[in-house]
Amino acid sequence: MSEEKTFGFTDDELIAQPTVFAPDLFKDKVVLVSGGGSGLGKATAALFARLGASVAICGRNPDKLAAVKPLFERIGADLCTHAMTIRDPQAVSDLMDAVADRHGGLDVLVNNAGGQFPQPAIDYSVKGWNAVIDTNLNGSWYMMQAAAQRWRDAERPGCIVNIVADIWRGMPGIAHTCAARAGVVYLSKSVAVEWAPLNIRVNCVAPGCNETEGFAVYPPEGSATFKESNPMRHVGDAQDIAEACVYLAAPSGKFVTGEVLTVDGGQQLWGDSWPTGRPEYFKL
Repeated sequence: MSEEKTFGFTDDELIAQPTVFAPDLFKDKVVLVSGGGSGLGKATAALFARLGASVAICGRNPDKLAAVKPLFERIGADLCTHAMTIRDPQAVSDLMDAVADRHGGLDVLVNNAGGQFPQPAIDYSVKGWNAVIDTNLNGSWYMMQAAAQRWRDAERPGCIVNIVADIWRGMPGIAHTCAARAGVVYLSKSVAVEWAPLNIRVNCVAPGCNETEGFAVYPPEGSATFKESNPMRHVGDAQDIAEACVYLAAPSGKFVTGEVLTVDGGQQLWGDSWPTGRPEYFKL
């Protein structure tokens, strides 16, 4: 029996990832990362923690949240976890209040939570479509608005980084998330202007094929195409995205708002990625 393919970084590898940022860059700052129990969210939360931040993470699965606590203990970070769904606006409001009660406020929101499943768009059920839109678009908005309202009311600055996707050439095989993530991009550009008088910056990071354990949801014939998704002809990793988030949230990004930082190895220019596997029609 062949060994099952594993994806993403181990905890040891996350702790050992090199970074260009100073270890105390986020000292006395509070960072909330949604979907922080795995994948890009876990890697991003871990990097902020390594840089001195107090970190809050949320997610739907309490077991996943509990499983990451040893990592943050090893880092020596102040971590709090919240089991909830961003699809529920009241749960989002309660989350923001809980973070404020624990830490006295919030400095950075990283909107990473989301999900999708590979399937030809012609076969989507109404339930499947709505589930992806409700999480990736509506849930992201509930988090953004709730954070911004509290920053406004407290008269304190804020920073939002939304994890979207490399949508620029469309995403055959996961069209539902392409639709939702495009909505988040242009929502972000819109409120970046509206909220500039409040000293709130809003940006996006658009990963290409950046490997995490989330790759496991794709069929082998799908994930096998990911290394051909870009002209560099290899996948990226979660640290690439974590560093991009830190760049935008740190003083390095203080004059950047309404922008999308694409981290994809050039996928927007060239590549042939098929999450559901390459159809016969497109095979050479």
